[in-house]
Amino acid sequence: MRRAVVLLSGGLDSATVLAWMRREGFACHALSFRYGQRHSVELARAKELAGVLGAVEHRVAEIDLRAFGGSALTADIAVPKDRDESAIARGVPVTYVPARNTIFLAFALAYAETLGASDIAIGVNAIDYSGYPDCRPEFIAAFERLANLATRAGTEGGSPFRIHTPLQELSKAGIVRLALELGVPVGRTLSCYDPSPDGAPCAHCDACILRRKGFAEARVEDR
Repeated sequence: MRRAVVLLSGGLDSATVLAWMRREGFACHALSFRYGQRHSVELARAKELAGVLGAVEHRVAEIDLRAFGGSALTADIAVPKDRDESAIARGVPVTYVPARNTIFLAFALAYAETLGASDIAIGVNAIDYSGYPDCRPEFIAAFERLANLATRAGTEGGSPFRIHTPLQELSKAGIVRLALELGVPVGRTLSCYDPSPDGAPCAHCDACILRRKGFAEARVEDR
C-alpha cells in the first residue's frame, strides 16, 4: 500500500479526509499538533479517530505558536460568537492562526520524506468556511510546487509530492454526507473553537454555526 501523511485535528473535516484516504487505498500516518491551542481536547478526539478509522499510526508534533499569538485560538483573545453567515464569510477572522496550515504542511512534508511517502492530505475547504487564506486552492497548489522544489525526492527524480484536498470544493452539507458515507463517527468529531474542558461544543462560534448549517442542509441530526 502507498503511504500517506494525513493531517488530523479531531474535527469533522480532517476525520473525513482520513476515511477518504483509507478508502483510496492508502496506508495513512495521521499527524496532529499540540501547538499551544486553547482547545487541546481535540487531540484526544484525534487519537480516538485515528484508531477507529484505521490509521497505521498517530503522531503528535509539539510546537508552540503561543510564542507569536495573534489568534483567538492561541492567545487571550475572545472567540467571536453568534455571527451571521454574511459576517462569517467576510474577511479573515481572529480565529485564523497565522501561517498555521503552512507550518502544518511543512511538518507533514518532512514526515512524508522520512516515510518515503509522496502523498499528503489535508481537510481544507473553500466553500462553507471562515475565510482563512491558507484554505484556498491557490495556496495548496503553491505549496505542492514548493514541496517538489524543496525536497530530495523532488530534486532527485522521485515520485512527485501531491497534496490531496478531497473536501476543497464541497459544501459543509456535502462533507457531512461524505463523512456518513465513509463511516466516520461524526458524533466523536470536535469542530468547536471554544469547547468546554470535557469537549462539549459552545454552539455559538463560527465553526459550530457552520457545522450546524451543514447538518441541517444535509437533513441529518448531529449527535
